[in-house]
Amino acid sequence: MATRTRSAGFTLPRRSAQKGFTLVEMLIALTIFGMLTAGGVALLSFSVTSQDMTDRQLATLSEIRRAGALLTSDLAQAAPRPWRGDGSAQQQALAGGVGQDPRILTLVRGGWDNPDQSPRASMQRVEYRFQGNRLIRVGFTHVDGGGAASVTTLIGDVEQVALRFRDREGAWHAAWRPADPAELPTAVELTVTSQRFGPTRQLFLVGSGR
Repeated sequence: MATRTRSAGFTLPRRSAQKGFTLVEMLIALTIFGMLTAGGVALLSFSVTSQDMTDRQLATLSEIRRAGALLTSDLAQAAPRPWRGDGSAQQQALAGGVGQDPRILTLVRGGWDNPDQSPRASMQRVEYRFQGNRLIRVGFTHVDGGGAASVTTLIGDVEQVALRFRDREGAWHAAWRPADPAELPTAVELTVTSQRFGPTRQLFLVGSGR
């Protein structure tokens, strides 16, 4: 309880020594507050980092699923139709294999929608390329020759791509180069090794949509 002291006609309040904080108590309080603040910042930073990692993994998984859906559609509609490039040499209806060429899979597919009724066939030549650590799909307007192409990046941050092709006897091959240019494999296995998920293996049937 405060007491009063008379001095020169005035009554001055005098605080009790039990009121207020000492310097040591203030330092302890500030230290505790700093520790709590640092813990909160660390927890928030961890939450943001964890969310960012989750978003990246979900994005990569979505890319893998999208690539699988496109390959499923393309290979299911694969047609035994050899094609010709800008030169006159005949090319295989379906060819593939991982080597120096960035084109790892080339095929001719049917069932290509023609919503604008433009004068073109319902068949399309499609290429899959492993280039610049990316898996890319290239679709050509015309089966033979060049023509305008639509390029779509399917999966990024790819470290390695491996393909296998199953023939009619059930044997698997690292590349598809049959004697008959119109012959198709019965199945294709694609293994994509990414930085986030490691190797991911997918199996596709060929020609099941015909």
